[in-house]
Amino acid sequence: MSFPGHAQKTSKKTVPTESLLMPQVPRGNYLQLQEEKQRLQLKKFLLHRVFLVAKITANTERKDIADYYERVFQSILKHHIEAAVTGFLLIYPTSILHILESSSGTLYRILLDHLDQGKNDTKFFIQGMKIIVVSHNIPTRLFTQWHVSVIKVPVMYLDDITQTQSLEGVVTEFLTQTHKLALHVAKTVKVGAKGPGDNLHQLVPELLISEQIIKYLCKSEEFMDPEAFLNMYNRPAHITLDSEVIWPAPSCF
Repeated sequence: MSFPGHAQKTSKKTVPTESLLMPQVPRGNYLQLQEEKQRLQLKKFLLHRVFLVAKITANTERKDIADYYERVFQSILKHHIEAAVTGFLLIYPTSILHILESSSGTLYRILLDHLDQGKNDTKFFIQGMKIIVVSHNIPTRLFTQWHVSVIKVPVMYLDDITQTQSLEGVVTEFLTQTHKLALHVAKTVKVGAKGPGDNLHQLVPELLISEQIIKYLCKSEEFMDPEAFLNMYNRPAHITLDSEVIWPAPSCF
C-alpha cells in the first residue's frame, strides 16, 4: 500500500574545485625582488664598481692613456647606450689607479679590449694590470662622469708600509684612501666640469695613494689579471652533488 505524496527532489550542489584547494599565496624569488627594486629606482641594469691598478711604460703621455679609454667607452656606447661609464683615472709616473663604474657587460668589454690590446701589441703602454676588488650591485655612483688626473711631481712618503704590513693591511690602506679620495672628488668636482685637475698632490696630498702600494699590488699574485678574471667569468657554473660521486649509485625503491 502506497501513500500518495510529492516526490522529494534531491538537489546536488557541486562544490567548486577551487574551494577545496589551499589559498594560493603569491610567491616570488630573489631575482624578481632585485628586478622590482631596480624598476622602482628607474635602473635598467645593475651597477658595479671595479678597482684596477697597472703599470705603464716609460714616457707614456697622459693623452695616450686618456684617448685609449675614451675610444673604448665610445665603442661600447654604440651598442649599450644606457651603460655609461663613470669613474676616476689617476696617472702616476710609472703606474695608474683606475676606478670604473658601469654595468657588468660594459666592464667585461673594457677588460676584454685591454686583454686584446696586450696580445696584439707587445708595446701596449698599459701592462701588469690587476683587479683589486669588484663591488657588485652598488646603490649609486660615486662619480657623475669619467675623470682623469695626473700626479705631476713625485710625492714623498715617510715610510713604505709594504715592507711593514701584511697584504691584508696594505689592501685595507689602499681601499680606505681610495674611497676617501673618490668622495673628495665627488664632492668638489661639479657636474660638467673636466675634472679635479692635475694638482691633487698640492690640494690633498694626504689622500693620495703611494705609488709604492700600486706597484706592490701589481706584483701580488693573490689578485687576478684580466685574463684570469675573464676566464672565470666565462666558465659555466657546475655544482657536483654528493650523489654523483657515490658508488654504487643510489637507487629508489
